[in-house]
Amino acid sequence: MDTYAAALMLFLIMDPLGNIPVVLSILKKVDPTRRIKVLLRELVIALILMLIFLYSGSALLKLLSLSKEAVSISGGLVLLIIAIRMIFPSRGGVMGDDEDDSEPLVVPLATPMIAGPSILATLVLLAESEPSRSVDWLIALLISWVATAIILLAGQLLYRILGKRGLKAIERLMGMILISIAVQMLINGFLAIQ
Repeated sequence: MDTYAAALMLFLIMDPLGNIPVVLSILKKVDPTRRIKVLLRELVIALILMLIFLYSGSALLKLLSLSKEAVSISGGLVLLIIAIRMIFPSRGGVMGDDEDDSEPLVVPLATPMIAGPSILATLVLLAESEPSRSVDWLIALLISWVATAIILLAGQLLYRILGKRGLKAIERLMGMILISIAVQMLINGFLAIQ
């Protein structure tokens, strides 16, 4: 997989367009003058989490005695579930019906919205599959993170332009692409076992 394909995959997994309505809903009760600062803080926290998983992925696998095949299969399953939820969302949305009046810190924006389990598993898998390409994976992560940050920071504008239906249509399209990526991860994991 080349760097740009990895960046596209990571971007699709982060799903910024699908997350816009949820992010706007979470930030709705935050003081309007602080919304951008809060969102930037959460994006930076998410990036730090993703960098930790990218660079400590191999050590984490060794510590937990997990093979890269196991990570590939489990990452593929988690990604498949998330992709299916993107295509067929539940009534409560991604985060359920729980509403909290406080300003978000780490949860739910940084994780699991931006740095969710599927992207963390994918980063561990990338780091483990080709450790010599760590710079490529870093570039891919930064490209996808910057694109995600731009989209989330422009969320209010995009929501006005595309509307709820437009964002749902794009999210479902991204979900269909992610299903293909998830199936390929599963195939790679199963083939590596043989």
